[in-house]
Amino acid sequence: MAPELIQAGVKPTVLAKPVTLPKRAYVTFLAGDGDYVKGVVGLAKGLRQVKSAYPLVVAVLPDVPEEHRRILENQGCIVREIEPVYPPENQTQFAMAYYVINYSKLRIWKFVEYSKMIYLDGDIQVYENIDHLFDLPDGQFYAVMDCFCEKTWSHTPQFKIGYCQQCPDKVKWPAEMGQPPALYFNAGMFVFEPSLTTYENLLATLKSTPPTPFAEQDFLNMYFKDIYKPIPLVYNLVLAMLWRHPDNVELDKVKVVHYCAAGSKPWRYTGKEENMQREDVKMLVQKWWDIYND
Repeated sequence: MAPELIQAGVKPTVLAKPVTLPKRAYVTFLAGDGDYVKGVVGLAKGLRQVKSAYPLVVAVLPDVPEEHRRILENQGCIVREIEPVYPPENQTQFAMAYYVINYSKLRIWKFVEYSKMIYLDGDIQVYENIDHLFDLPDGQFYAVMDCFCEKTWSHTPQFKIGYCQQCPDKVKWPAEMGQPPALYFNAGMFVFEPSLTTYENLLATLKSTPPTPFAEQDFLNMYFKDIYKPIPLVYNLVLAMLWRHPDNVELDKVKVVHYCAAGSKPWRYTGKEENMQREDVKMLVQKWWDIYND
């Protein structure tokens, strides 16, 4: 059976008088002097277009140039510099070489001036307001389940067997292998509560945890496995779902799109990579540009 999803819809409330909004914010991460800043600009514009009530904090590494920081501030972002976080030294082959720097995301748990935050990768776009996710009950870690069907997962038993948690009854987990793996989320989007205690525990745990191919995503899944609650995929549609699990996708209801498939970053899109000439992909790339150019 598929796991129960937390339904995040919350009825709007009518306020009798102006009140101070709780300290909440969206947060993303930026490293280096490359073109990823375009993704963050697009995200800032998207949140503004859907009339989010909350700011976008951008956690930047020291190597993000001043020019890019000014661009983000001009888009209304709150720029916060953080120091890099590195995993223990070892010979791990990451699924993508640049994944190693993503451990620096752990610094966002230090942003305790906010009671709750929603993390979004810079290659994500928000097409409908998702502020209601801030009202999910405290004490849990909310994110969308990932898909194991792309070649980047070829190192896993799930991929080798053909098992995917998105369709767990299609190819069942073999009984002789014991219990199916714990639910596993995509760390490109998640709802969390900043905490210095959690932050210190994350860094301490990292020191004794050997890195694995999906870097901080594997680590966060391990750390939060006991309090993880899945939310519907409309809050983080990874593009591979379009061709791996099309029956699970209602594209007109999707609120958040994650352009993480190879060749799908809109600001680098050429259409040459596998699956990138699909009409639904081309439509979603154009949709991103419509917001970016607005």
